[in-house]
Amino acid sequence: MENPLTKSDLTDTKEIFGDISPAELPPLVLAYVGDAYFSLYVRRRLLNIERHKVNRLNRLGAKMVSAVWQSRAYYALCREKFFSEREQDIFRRGRNAKSHAPRSATVAEYHASTGFEALLGFLYLSEEHERLREIAGLSFEYIYDAMGEKA
Repeated sequence: MENPLTKSDLTDTKEIFGDISPAELPPLVLAYVGDAYFSLYVRRRLLNIERHKVNRLNRLGAKMVSAVWQSRAYYALCREKFFSEREQDIFRRGRNAKSHAPRSATVAEYHASTGFEALLGFLYLSEEHERLREIAGLSFEYIYDAMGEKA
């Protein structure tokens, strides 16, 4: 039987989503997609650090994708004037969306992480993969270094 999911099906968002414009999607939907992307990105990068201790992978991965660390990474990149005006607007749409913060983060951290995830989701659905990898990569590096973890 032929595999119904080919590589192009998994990477071509137009094939999957049709003519949906990311700009028309609600910010929490963008954040949902961005959260999934960043979680997978972090897990994949962590395989370069640890390949045998699953507990360590789970602990590091969960901590790195937490609202606290995502918001810190976003604001660290902001201090460097890293984001375009358009990207900052997408972030603000996500940050200002109505949602409820978990106990593990402040309301401000949770809203900032939602904005960060909305930006990643927008870039993913817009197929701006180079910029998406650049932001995810720098965010990963910032979080990993700030956490003080050693390989």
